[in-house]
Amino acid sequence: MNTVAKLSLKPDMAEAAARWDAYFNDEIIGRPIVCINAKTPQTATADFGDYHSRVFDDFDTSIDKAIAANSTLRFLGEAIPIFWASCGTDEIAVFCGAELKWNEASGNTNWSVPFIEDWDKQLPLKLDENNWLWRHVIKLYETAAKRLEGIMLIAPLDLHTNMDLLMAVRSSQKLCMDLIDQPEAIDRAMASAREVFKQAWRPVAKAGRMDERGYSHFGYGRQGVAVLQCDFSCMISPEMFRRWVQPALAEEASIVKRVIYHWDGPGAQIHLDGLCDTPGIHTLSYVPGAGHGGFTDYIDLFKRVQARGRGVVVYGTLDELKVLHRQLKPNKTIYCAGTETVEEGERILDWFSKNT
Repeated sequence: MNTVAKLSLKPDMAEAAARWDAYFNDEIIGRPIVCINAKTPQTATADFGDYHSRVFDDFDTSIDKAIAANSTLRFLGEAIPIFWASCGTDEIAVFCGAELKWNEASGNTNWSVPFIEDWDKQLPLKLDENNWLWRHVIKLYETAAKRLEGIMLIAPLDLHTNMDLLMAVRSSQKLCMDLIDQPEAIDRAMASAREVFKQAWRPVAKAGRMDERGYSHFGYGRQGVAVLQCDFSCMISPEMFRRWVQPALAEEASIVKRVIYHWDGPGAQIHLDGLCDTPGIHTLSYVPGAGHGGFTDYIDLFKRVQARGRGVVVYGTLDELKVLHRQLKPNKTIYCAGTETVEEGERILDWFSKNT
C-alpha cells in the first residue's frame, strides 16, 4: 500500500499519516505526535458497543453503532477513528479451544476457561479455523471492511498472545508452577504459542483489508502496526522474561512492523531493560494502574526509557502535558488526551505547535 486511505471521519488523514511515519523514524514534523479524542454534545448518549454486542448482535448492528458513535467525536491531531472488532481479551485462547464465559453484569467483561491439564498430551496449541468465534470474527472483519471503506479504519485483534495465551489456557497459578517445575514444557508451549500468533495475524489483516487501507491499533502504518503485550510478565523474573517472552515479542514485532508495547502496572517495571533490548519494540505505553499516581509521577521512568532509544506514551490534561513536554524528547513521545469539547482539544494542539 502506497497511498493513504481517505476517511470521512478523519479529513486530515494524510497529514496524520505523515506525522506517524515521521514518529516511527524518530522524527517530528513541526510538533510531536498528539492524539486527542474530542467529544461533542452528542457523545454523552453514544453507544460504542462492547464485546457482548460484537459477539451476539448481527454484524451490521455492531458496525452501525461504531459509525454513529465515532461520528460524535472529533479525531484531532494524530488520533484516528477505528472500529474495534475484538470480541474479548482472551479471544485467542478461545480460537484454540477454550470456552468463553461472560459476566452478566458487564458486556465488556469475558474470559476463557483454562483447559490444559497436561502440556505433553495437549500440545501443540493450534488456532482452529472451524472454531465458532474465529469464524465469527473473520466474518465481522470482512463485513466491516466492506461497510467502513472511506469512513474509518479497523483495528487488529486484542493480542493477548505469547505467555498471556499460556496463562489463559492453563491458569496463572498453574503456569507459575510450571515455570519452575517443567520449564522444558514451557519452551515447547511458547514455541506453539508463537505459531498461533502467525496463524491469527495474516487472516485477520486480509479480512480487514488492512494492506489496502492501512493499519491502526494505536498508531498508524501502511505495512503494519499493533499493540503487543504480556500482562503475565508482572509475575515472572527478568531471567524468565528474557528466556520466554522476549523472543516471542521480537518475532511478533517482526511480523506487525510497528510496535507499541502495552506495559501494564508497577509490577512490570522490572522488565524495562528486557523490553528495551527487544528488537522491534519502538514505544512503551506504561499504565500506572489505579492508585499509583498519574503520568507526571513517572517522568524519571520515561526518561530512562527514552535514554534506551525507545518512545513513550503519556496521557493528561493540558497542564499535565505541559509538564511532561518540558522534560521529555518530543520525537520520542506520544501525547494523548480526551477532551470534553473540540475547542479544548484544539487549544492543546495549538499549544504544542507553538511550544515545540
